[in-house]
Amino acid sequence: MSSILTNNGAMVALATLRSINTDMAKTQNEISTGKTVSSARENSAVWAISKTMESDISGFKGISSSLALGSSTIAVARSASEQITDLLTEIKGKIVSAQESNVDRDKIQTDLSALRDQISSIVGAAQFNGLSLLSNREGGATVAQIVGNTGAGAGVLGSGTVGILASLDRDGNGNITASNISASKADLGTQAGTVGAGTDLAATAFTGAGAVTAGATSTMTVVGDTTTAARGGNQVLAGDAYAIGGLTGITNAVRYIARDGDTVTDIARGLTDRLNFEAKAAGVNISATLNGSGVDITNNTTASITTTATLTTAGTAAGGLDILSSVDVRTDNGAAAALSAIEGLTQTAVRAAADFGSVQGRIDIQSEYVSNLMDSLKSGVGALVDANMEETSARLQALQVQQQLGIQALSIANQSPQNILSLFR
Repeated sequence: MSSILTNNGAMVALATLRSINTDMAKTQNEISTGKTVSSARENSAVWAISKTMESDISGFKGISSSLALGSSTIAVARSASEQITDLLTEIKGKIVSAQESNVDRDKIQTDLSALRDQISSIVGAAQFNGLSLLSNREGGATVAQIVGNTGAGAGVLGSGTVGILASLDRDGNGNITASNISASKADLGTQAGTVGAGTDLAATAFTGAGAVTAGATSTMTVVGDTTTAARGGNQVLAGDAYAIGGLTGITNAVRYIARDGDTVTDIARGLTDRLNFEAKAAGVNISATLNGSGVDITNNTTASITTTATLTTAGTAAGGLDILSSVDVRTDNGAAAALSAIEGLTQTAVRAAADFGSVQGRIDIQSEYVSNLMDSLKSGVGALVDANMEETSARLQALQVQQQLGIQALSIANQSPQNILSLFR
């Protein structure tokens, strides 16, 4: 039945053309944006996932920059530590030469002083963006937050650690936590420490102090702070100066000033090294060995030795190579003392260079991983929202043909009522 009021053919053609135009608009949007999902209206679930992943990619870009900065900072410290190790090796050669009496020890001492000053110069210059990992003084800007520094003088005294942002970890609930690669500072300075004025806990600084008879050994054990409530039990703080006194024939102080992060074993080791050096320099036949967190003091002389222990606070830690400033090979005792100390100083620098090398290697591995992870995340986002341009191009051409046919079909359908006029001629 034909009707001049209702044109069913035109309505069908119009609906078809409208659908074709909608598909064509969507296809053209995909071509212009390059995405199948460019807004939450098109697919809210996929859009939400893609935006979360894009946020992670942006975060990992920042991490990549942090790792690059951290690697550069560690590289400066590692290179300086390696050079200091070479200088200490050269110093050791000169100290060995000074063991011979028939040498010009004054000239050797001049060379040693020059090499020591060069080490100080390297330590002073070994900083990146204001942060030095070889000094117990911290500069202005840092590559990352300083962590682990506690107690009086925190952030100024001691070694501490540097945390380099390495990753963003997301759990199943969508919570994000940052993880760091920690690099311990290695103090290779030669400056002497200063002792604070405040006296604190002399009775609990050591146990086992007393007289050491000839041929006998006495153990002095470092126990740390055990009574001051403000500090907590058995805690070691930067600036606490531990000293052994009453040693016959030794006039210089046998002292160690704690750095940030030191344990009682670190303090015992420092006291052991200092006591052996001062005993050799004074020509006193006393020796010390590390025994856990204690110092075994052996009296090889005929006189009895009375040892006393004191602890003061609020001091400034010495450089890690501070004994180097006391080396004087112009006498037999001084040359012997220097020889006993140089191996430990060299190992301190070697340990620092090795530790920095390990940290830098880990940073480089993490940097490569972050780069690969960003590539994977980008590929994942692309798989979710990117348009297949070959398919989209082919679909656009097909829709253009359908659009032309739809327009022609609508034109034919609109001409149908005209045929009714022929019935009235």
